[in-house]
Amino acid sequence: MEGHVQTDIDPRNLIGRKAFDRTGAKIGTVDEVYLDDATGEPEWAAIRTGLFSHDVFVPLEPGELVEGALHLPFDRALVKDAPDFGVGKHLSPEQELRLYQHYGLDTAPGGPPPPDRDFGHLAGSEEA
Repeated sequence: MEGHVQTDIDPRNLIGRKAFDRTGAKIGTVDEVYLDDATGEPEWAAIRTGLFSHDVFVPLEPGELVEGALHLPFDRALVKDAPDFGVGKHLSPEQELRLYQHYGLDTAPGGPPPPDRDFGHLAGSEEA
């Protein structure tokens, strides 16, 4: 998995990095990183787009960190049209499922994540 977003780096180091779509077009700048509550791994990034200056969520897993920039295997239009849940808040499992479906990703074999699994705390947040 060389080149993929490394889970051993501090997720706060992603903040401020440029994000690009699969064709190399700039999507925006990483504004926030959200961690999986169960594993503590970086899972989602909120990217501030130049389009109306709002943030959109993108999954980090299929992305690659290349020469200091986040490269995502999605079209810019798909990212721009992602469901808007507002940033700075906890993502519910239902919101995460909608985002995974939007990006055409499977959350887990056999269906949605178990209901007791919670996602999306903001990196660096000390709240439980």
